[in-house]
Amino acid sequence: MDYKLNKDEKLCSRTAINSLFDEGRSLMAFPLRAAYRLRPRGDRPVQFLISIPKKRIRKAVNRVTLRRRVRESYRLNREEALLMPLERMGWGVDIAFVYLDSTPAPYSVINEKMTSLLQRIAHAAADVQPPQPDAPVS
Repeated sequence: MDYKLNKDEKLCSRTAINSLFDEGRSLMAFPLRAAYRLRPRGDRPVQFLISIPKKRIRKAVNRVTLRRRVRESYRLNREEALLMPLERMGWGVDIAFVYLDSTPAPYSVINEKMTSLLQRIAHAAADVQPPQPDAPVS
């Protein structure tokens, strides 16, 4: 298993982020909310972003700590909870993780909720009709 997080897994495109929040669906496992959008699998099966709002967590040190906890939890759980099921179904996904609580949560809570969210996203992808490969034009 490859536990690396590569730069191409980060969701940076403004148009992709806008379409994620406009067209995507949302799941919640307090203190995390995941907005996700299924798409046909391309060269990047999963792209993600993490948002820790300044309005809720005022100190930068706490925001950075929470961002690291969320990223680490995602990194360790994504392979078996998300990538393997999506690979079998032919889907790719864009995900945004938003922290909702006003106090920093311990890593154990974040890890538990992250696992739950990733599994629920994989189950949601299983319920949707798999993407059809482009038919050749004759």
